[in-house]
Amino acid sequence: MRGLGGVGAARLIERHGSAAAALASLATADRLAAVARARVVEARCVAGGISLVLAGSERYPASLGALEDPPLVLFAIGDLALLDAPAIAIVGTRAATNYGIQAAERLARGVARAGVVVVSGLARGIDAVAHAAALTSGGGTVAVLGTGVDVCYPRENLGLYRTICSRGLVVSEVIPGTRALPGAFPRRNRIVAALADVTLVIEAGVKSGALITAQHAIAMSRPVAGVPGPIDVDASAGSNQLLRDGAHVVTGVPDVLSVLDLTSRGRTRRARPEATEPAGEWTDAETRVLDALARMPTRPDELVAAAQLPVTDVVAALTSLELRGMVSVDAVGMVHRCE
Repeated sequence: MRGLGGVGAARLIERHGSAAAALASLATADRLAAVARARVVEARCVAGGISLVLAGSERYPASLGALEDPPLVLFAIGDLALLDAPAIAIVGTRAATNYGIQAAERLARGVARAGVVVVSGLARGIDAVAHAAALTSGGGTVAVLGTGVDVCYPRENLGLYRTICSRGLVVSEVIPGTRALPGAFPRRNRIVAALADVTLVIEAGVKSGALITAQHAIAMSRPVAGVPGPIDVDASAGSNQLLRDGAHVVTGVPDVLSVLDLTSRGRTRRARPEATEPAGEWTDAETRVLDALARMPTRPDELVAAAQLPVTDVVAALTSLELRGMVSVDAVGMVHRCE
């Protein structure tokens, strides 16, 4: 219904017990108008290859339940399986500096190679760089739009948008065909934060939308991390402020993977080996990590591929092995086997 948002719709459903009962309670004219509009939306979805992910359905991400006002539906184009994978939101300023672009490329590429999905908002600047780096690394990425899922904004990202539709996932809570409207993008940011296990901010001014995403993550008790920037650059003022206030400091891919392992949500986390485990006995993950390190020092993201293990298993194994003195991590983030 026009003029009825997600919060109002959720209240009606709660009051009447179901969406069908809420619809039946409307006056005849309102009900017929709502049904007619829904049929128009349905036809547009069919024509555009748009999937519907309804609240309460098996496909609906449980992580969205942490929001005070979760979307009742996600319109989606692409691979819905990406909603089930460990994910990190990488967000930042539209007016990115060369430093921010390089940081976003390096970190998005590294986490994508480690099997972590990169979530962002398809905005120009840091968002677009993060999406593109994840794709070029062969990883997964999810773009959350403030427009209809079939409307690319800004238009300069049309090529990237089409690539994500075919090789990643694009989602939105607003009706297909909806153009950019005031207020839609700050609301979009709450979904970016909710779909991710960790929110990483790379270059954000003090009034940046990326800080809104970070605040949503904090409200849901999700970890927030930031990349330090020069103290005399406006683009880093907001992200540096996050670090001052307690966000995790990220200087490389190992830092990101470490924060990811600390997430309270932990969809794929497994218990770490007990510290009292006999020194001569190894878990399968530890054995595979040690075997992979026998050849040469390795970056953590490359270690995930070499050991053929989930990122959280590798992080847990490295933590245990480092406590035992079997491996060490140098200043540039390379993992070494200690003989």
